[in-house]
Amino acid sequence: MSKSLLQLQSGSKSYSMKNLFHQATFAINEGEKIGVIGPNGAGKSTLFKILLDKENLDEGTVVKSQGLHLSYLAQEDHWPEETTLESYLEGLYRPIWDVKAYAKELDIPEDFFEKPIKAMSGGYRMRAKLLRLYAESPNLMLLDEPTNYLDIETLLLLEKFILDYPGAMLLISHDREFLKRTTDHTLEVEAGEITKYSGSIEDYFEQKALLREHLEKQQLAQSAVRKEILNFVNRFGAKATKARQAQSRLKRLDKMQKIEVKPLPIRAQIKLPEPHRVGKMALEIENVQLGYGEVKVLEDVNLEIAGGQKMAIVGHNGAGKSTLLKGIQGILPTQAGNIQFGYEMNTAYYGQHVAEELDLNCSVLQELEESAGTHVRTQEVLDLAGGLLFSGDDVHKPIRVLSGGEKARVSLGKILLSKAPILLLDEPTNHLDFYTVEALAQALGRYKGTILFVSHDRSFVQQVATQIVEIDGGKATKYPGTYEEYIWSLEKGALKNRSLESEYDQEEPKKNKSADISGEAKGNLKRLKKVQRDIEKQMNGVERKINDLNNDLLRLNDEMIKKNDPELFKQAHLTGEMIKELEIQWMQLSEKFESYE
Repeated sequence: MSKSLLQLQSGSKSYSMKNLFHQATFAINEGEKIGVIGPNGAGKSTLFKILLDKENLDEGTVVKSQGLHLSYLAQEDHWPEETTLESYLEGLYRPIWDVKAYAKELDIPEDFFEKPIKAMSGGYRMRAKLLRLYAESPNLMLLDEPTNYLDIETLLLLEKFILDYPGAMLLISHDREFLKRTTDHTLEVEAGEITKYSGSIEDYFEQKALLREHLEKQQLAQSAVRKEILNFVNRFGAKATKARQAQSRLKRLDKMQKIEVKPLPIRAQIKLPEPHRVGKMALEIENVQLGYGEVKVLEDVNLEIAGGQKMAIVGHNGAGKSTLLKGIQGILPTQAGNIQFGYEMNTAYYGQHVAEELDLNCSVLQELEESAGTHVRTQEVLDLAGGLLFSGDDVHKPIRVLSGGEKARVSLGKILLSKAPILLLDEPTNHLDFYTVEALAQALGRYKGTILFVSHDRSFVQQVATQIVEIDGGKATKYPGTYEEYIWSLEKGALKNRSLESEYDQEEPKKNKSADISGEAKGNLKRLKKVQRDIEKQMNGVERKINDLNNDLLRLNDEMIKKNDPELFKQAHLTGEMIKELEIQWMQLSEKFESYE
C-alpha cells in the first residue's frame, strides 16, 4: 500500500462570508498524479497556499510525512534581471552536471545556461522551471495552471516530464486533454467541499454521475419510507392499540439521517447571437509581410479562408500567431501584401490585453450592451452574461471591483455579442474555469460565422477547429489533417529527433567517411534501443496496473455474491472501465514500440 505523503484533516477555510471548504479531508499518496478542478473562486489556489504554509486553515490540520520534499511551480515568477539559468539551478539536490545533462531532454541549448531567464521566451522559461523541479528532486510537486500560454512543443515536453516523474503531483488545470493524459486521480474543489476520485478525468465525470444517480435513488426510497411512517402516525397515533407502534416509528424517523442531494451548481451555458452574414469567402491574405520595425516576423503569407471556417493557428511561442491576428485586425499594419475581406465582412478581436480597455466606471451590463448595440435584444445580452457567470445583481457590478478573470470574461462577452461574421480570438480560454471553457467550445462550434483563434488548450482546439494553420519560420502553412493528427506528428517527430541526438559531444575525429557513417549508425541504433527500453518500461508498468485491477475485480465479484450492495456494483463497473482504458493505453504503447523496430 502506498505511503501517505500529506493529509488534510477536517480542514475549513473561508473569506468574509464565503465558505471555500468545510471539514474537508483527503490524502495524497506516493506516486499519485492528481488533477485539481473546480470553478473559478472555488478555492483551488487557496488550497495550494495552505499546503505550502503560505496561508492558515481556519480549522483542521495539514499533516506532512517526515520524508516529504515538496516543490511548487507557480503561474508567474519574478526573476531579478541578473538571474541566469545556471545561477537559478545552483545549490539544489542534484549536481549541476546532472542537471545540464537532463537539459537536453527538455531541448535547452547549452549556451542558454549563461543567459538571463528574463531574456528567454515563455516556452523556455517554463523549461527552466521544469529543469529546476528536476534539480530539486521532490517527491510531491504542486503545479498551478502550468499550461497557460505554452506553445504545443513545450506543452508536450511538460506532459513527458510529468509522465516520467516518479513522485506525486497536484495539478491545477482546465485543459481536459492534458488532465486526461497526465493524471490518475481527480480532486474536486466545489460548493464548499473537496472530494477525491480515483481514475482519470473521464473516470471522474462518470463516477460523479453514477454517485449522483445512486444518491437520488436513495433519497427517493427514503422519502417513500418517511411518507409511509408519517401516514401511519397520522392514522393510528391517537389509537391506544397502535400508539406504541406509532411512537416506535417516530423514533425511527428521528434517527434516520436525511439523504440530501445538493442542487447542481450553475454552469456556463453560452448561446451566441448569429452573425449578420457568413458569405462564401471570409477573407484572403496575399503575400503578406508583418513585423515590428525592421524585424520581420511573417513573410509571404498566403491564405484563403472560407466563410464559416474555424481555423486554429498553431506554432511555437514567438512564431507569429498573435502577430497574424493583429495584422488581420489592422492593429499591426502590413509591411507588404494585401488582406482582402469578403463582401460585408468585418471582424471582432479578442486579444490578451483587451480587458485593460474596459471603462472602470461602467457596470458589466453597460459594457456588454454598448458592444451589442441595438441589433441584440436585452434578453440576449442577459443570457450571455449569465453564460459567463454574471447573473442576478452581478451584472450591475462596476468594472473596477472585478477580478482580472472577471474582466477578461466581460471583454470576451463584448466580442461574442458583436455579431461580427469574423471572430479573431487570441487565447480566449485564459481566466475561464473548466466548465466555462467547455461551454465556450460548444458555442463556438455551433457558431455559423468564421473564427480564427489561438489557444494552448488542446481539448478546446479539438472541439472547435475545422482547419489547422501552422506558423513556422515566418511562413503560414495549412496542415492537411486534424488537430489530433497534427499533435501525433509532433510527438512522433520529437521522440525520434531526441532519440537521434547526441547526448554528449565527445566523439573523436573521424578517420574517413565510411567510419563516420558506421559510428553514427551505431550511435543511432544505441539510442533507438534506449527509446524502446523506455517504452517497454512504460508497458510493464501499465501491465502491472491491469493485473492489480483484475485482482481487485475478482475480490469485488466475490463480495457481490455474498451481499447485494450497490456501492460494490459501482466499484466493479468503474474498475472494469479502468481496465479497458489501461488496455487501450498498453496497445498504443505497443504500437509505438513496434514503430521503432
